Amino acid sequence: MNGTNRPDGVREMVKMALLMAMNCVSAYVIIPLPFSLSPISLQTVFVNLLGFLLTPRQVLITMCAYLLMGLAGLPVFTGGTAGPGKLFGPTGGYIFGFLVAALIISWLRGNNYGFKRCAFLGVVIGIPVIYLLGVAQLKFITGIGWEEAVVTGALPFIPMDIVKCIAAAYITAPIQRAIGGGGR
Repeated sequence: MNGTNRPDGVREMVKMALLMAMNCVSAYVIIPLPFSLSPISLQTVFVNLLGFLLTPRQVLITMCAYLLMGLAGLPVFTGGTAGPGKLFGPTGGYIFGFLVAALIISWLRGNNYGFKRCAFLGVVIGIPVIYLLGVAQLKFITGIGWEEAVVTGALPFIPMDIVKCIAAAYITAPIQRAIGGGGR
C-alpha cells in the first residue's frame, strides 16, 4: 500500500466503525409496543445512513461485522439483545432486512449525495425491504397469518420510519462533510 492511499483507507475504516457504533447504540433507543414483538427503534436512521454514506462493499463489511457481533453474544441488537435466538427468532428478519436494505440503497444511490434521492431510496426501497424480510420471518416463526404479521409487524411503524428516513437523508450531507471526505 503506498502512502497516498493509507489516509483514505484509515478514513474509510473509521467512517465504517463510527457508523457501526452508532447503529449499535441506536438499538438501545426503543419504544416498546404492547401489540407487537418489535419495538420502535432508531436503527432505521442508521441503516439508511450506512446506505447513504458507504459503498456497497463497505456496507456489506460493516453490516456483517454487526451481525457477527450480535450472533457472538454482544448486546447490539434492538433493546440490547444478542445471540442466535434473536437473529433467527420472530424479529430477526428485520435485522437481515437492515443488511439487504442498506446494500440496495448504497448500490442505487450512486456517487453523489442528493437529499431527494436519498429520502426516496430510504422510503421507497429501504422500508419495504426491511418490512418484507421482517414480516416474513415474523410470520413463519410465530405461525401467525400474513394479515396479522403485517398489522403487527409493519403498519404501526410506517409513519415513524418515513420520518426517520427523511431525517437520515437530511443529516447525510453534514455527516459526510464531518467524517467522510469527498463523495464515495
